[in-house]
Amino acid sequence: MSERQRAGVSVAQCGQCEGIFLDRADRGVLAEQENDWHVSQGPRTQPLPRITPEMPVPPAAAAGPSPRSFVDALFG
Repeated sequence: MSERQRAGVSVAQCGQCEGIFLDRADRGVLAEQENDWHVSQGPRTQPLPRITPEMPVPPAAAAGPSPRSFVDALFG
């Protein structure tokens, strides 16, 4: 496994399968950077809505916590 810094986050890559591994916090940083990039591109693209403290908490799932995003479901 080789580790390097990209866009301020630590990215680990497997030398055998070439899979990319990120910590949960680093994924969040990349998501914020993605949103910032969309904002900087003007009206051509639209960022995802940001999660803010005043947003209501979603109801609890009966079978445990559900993923908060596609990436969370993918890497959760």
